[in-house]
Amino acid sequence: MQDDDGGASDRITVRRMPERAQYDRDAINEILDEGLLAHVGMVTPEGPIVIPMLYARDGELLYLHGSPASRLLREGRGVQLCVTVSLVDGLVVARSLAHHSMNYRSVVVMGEASPVEDLTEKSRALDVISEHVIPGRVAATRPHSEKEVKGTLVLAMSISEASAKVRSGPPIDEEEDYLLDTWAGVLPIGIEVGTPLPDPRLASDIAVPEHITKWRR
Repeated sequence: MQDDDGGASDRITVRRMPERAQYDRDAINEILDEGLLAHVGMVTPEGPIVIPMLYARDGELLYLHGSPASRLLREGRGVQLCVTVSLVDGLVVARSLAHHSMNYRSVVVMGEASPVEDLTEKSRALDVISEHVIPGRVAATRPHSEKEVKGTLVLAMSISEASAKVRSGPPIDEEEDYLLDTWAGVLPIGIEVGTPLPDPRLASDIAVPEHITKWRR
């Protein structure tokens, strides 16, 4: 988040439209807590790779998880990672194509990730990830088996070096374009939640739980 002098470190300082930058921890955490999907990038001997992954924040840590066969998770131990989370809030429709934009909130986290080896800690980290995606789900399912925990790779990464970038509000047009007979404004975008679809093998007397019917982001 910050360097030793109390400012943002050079590599997470927002340079393009710096007025949209936010370095406040609460603002960064809010975006991370609302997001569902992270894109995780690293440089390998064969070249850079970026992988979409589920994640969760636990205090000052970011947990990433996947199969032990995952190349990124295998090679991401002790190397520098770049994790991004983005939320699109709306399409900004301007009076000129050059000023069309998006309202968004995004976070970039940089740093090293280390594997979570302790089975108890790893099991808890997997619960944290599950709760991040669907709050209330952990209490409604059986605990992880030891085999399942051992068969999953979890990386922990500090959120100490992170920044957010946010765009909100209406379009910003050239002053003379405000006189044009052209519609302009914002088309809001959110996550639409459909009707839950039961597993075909689900017993007919099992009702949809509240943490599914009331899921929102």
